[in-house]
Amino acid sequence: MSKFKQMSVFANIIEAGSISAAADKLNVSKSVVSQHLKALELELGVTLLKRTTRRQALTPTGELFYIQCKELNNIATTAWDTVKTQQAEPTGNIKITAPNALMETLITPVIANLMTQYPKLTPELVSADQHIDFLDHNIDLAIRVGPSKDSALKQKRIGSFTDRLCIKTGVTKNPKQLESEILNKTPYIANTWQGLNIDHTFKNEHGKALHLSTQARCLANSFHSCLSLIKAGAGMGLVPDFYLNLVKPSLEVINPDYSLSSKSIYALTPYTRNIPISVKICIDEIAKHLNKLTT
Repeated sequence: MSKFKQMSVFANIIEAGSISAAADKLNVSKSVVSQHLKALELELGVTLLKRTTRRQALTPTGELFYIQCKELNNIATTAWDTVKTQQAEPTGNIKITAPNALMETLITPVIANLMTQYPKLTPELVSADQHIDFLDHNIDLAIRVGPSKDSALKQKRIGSFTDRLCIKTGVTKNPKQLESEILNKTPYIANTWQGLNIDHTFKNEHGKALHLSTQARCLANSFHSCLSLIKAGAGMGLVPDFYLNLVKPSLEVINPDYSLSSKSIYALTPYTRNIPISVKICIDEIAKHLNKLTT
């Protein structure tokens, strides 16, 4: 490591015109620059720079060596500037995962806008109702329901939503009544993560509670599969409130005066510090869009 630093200092001495000028440019003392030059010449066993009190001149070996040192500095400067540019404007790949329901309504509209604003941004979207491993799939950002227990991930709450119990329009005579007759006779369609045993408590604005305890008639491992079954009249199931505008009038809410407790949505990233600008902007814009959908 010290070898590369000495080469960089040497190039700066030549370009600045003197050891003093190089020290000013590098914001270090003159003696530090002199020590780097001395150590470099001792290590190489050659004289690179002939110096007097007023002038300096490269030796033939020094001229050849300077060309390589200058190239090394240029590579380092380019690498530095490239990273700084990426932190100023979103560029490059970003891989985002989210459950199917969140991806379609929450993520894709935001990413479409960001792609227009930032032509150098190249997103990759992975819809998955099951949690996938960050490292195995090289994930930069995950939008998930509920907090994570993984302490290696940085997480931020970006909003909330409420699931509504829905059924195909016209299946029941009075879907506004959450009565046992409707609930006991209507099959429940569940996502795999819910499991077979379903237990819901619905409350209205006055705090009155109604309970639903049943077993799922059908399990599906994706939100869209559950949604298709409900829309086809196979039964009832949960649909996020922000998704309702997309399914009306084919679905209706069973007793809209009662609802489940709200659920928090989190943005998770493996970057615990120095979060890339592309990830920061995506999180901020997704949070804004979620707020619009749920207010």
